[in-house]
Amino acid sequence: MILHRGDVLFRQGESGPLYHVKSGLFKVLRLQEDGSQFLFNIIVPGEYIPHHSLISPKDYHGTAIALMTSEVEVIPGAEWYQRLAENPEQYRDVAMLLQTKLRMMQQRIDMLTAVAPIQRLELLEAWFGSYFPESNLTQVLTQEEIGQLIGVRRETVNRILKQRYST
Repeated sequence: MILHRGDVLFRQGESGPLYHVKSGLFKVLRLQEDGSQFLFNIIVPGEYIPHHSLISPKDYHGTAIALMTSEVEVIPGAEWYQRLAENPEQYRDVAMLLQTKLRMMQQRIDMLTAVAPIQRLELLEAWFGSYFPESNLTQVLTQEEIGQLIGVRRETVNRILKQRYST
């Protein structure tokens, strides 16, 4: 299945199949009680999502939206869980998938522990560039979303970007 920038893969609170991201990039937003949205995850090629449903089904925790043209493989949940039941050794494969995501999240936590906001932004740009060297982070994410990922306000991201490009 091909999705284009802005297309929704799944919505928070719904249930459905799993997906394998073959190419592209997704953001996962969580709708807050006050109606605001919080970007809490970025999904890159090679990931199987939702992560929290790789062993047992659960409603989608957020809304996944394509950030660029992306290709995903739809994996019916019943088929996925049946394969796991019939081949318990595949749980190791699931554990390796989850380990990879856990290590990616650790990198993201490391970004948040950098003291200076500019260092946080540089670390996020380097991480993003390792997956999409031909794309610019600011062309894919808004300043608000970048700020949510690095733990600063949009205004701080704006100030850093202005300083960087004015020198």
